[in-house]
Amino acid sequence: MARYGEAYKRRVVARLLPPESAAVEVVSREVGVSVATLERWRAAALVEPGAAAGGEERWTPAARLEAVITTASMDEASRSAWCREHGLYVADLERWKRDAMAGLGEPRGASAADTKQDRRRIKELERELQRKDKALAETTALLVMRGKLAAVFRDGEDA
Repeated sequence: MARYGEAYKRRVVARLLPPESAAVEVVSREVGVSVATLERWRAAALVEPGAAAGGEERWTPAARLEAVITTASMDEASRSAWCREHGLYVADLERWKRDAMAGLGEPRGASAADTKQDRRRIKELERELQRKDKALAETTALLVMRGKLAAVFRDGEDA
């Protein structure tokens, strides 16, 4: 008799439960585990605490968004039937919709105080840059004059 790890069982059972809800026979053929074993694993997963409470933890964020999009155009009766079919509550869908909308919210705009502070900082940095440019130009001029002075005196020493 083969022994399977808990992680492997959870992955296989996740395919049997919503949102995927794959057929037991198909999964059995793909993973090489008997139908009876898969049904036993699924039944055990459904009686675990939290498995029957909406099964929300099985829904990935992408699957949640897909569920919200799928049910967006449905009327209340169709949405309720869809939720029953997938083991969800309508309240779960509403919460997922609010979460998705909150994630799409406008980016936080800079406040007036932040903008004013940024402008002041930019002005300070520009002044400092100008001061350093002038100092660099002065240093360059001094080095050039020093080189010329050295060339003049060197020429005079040879004579």
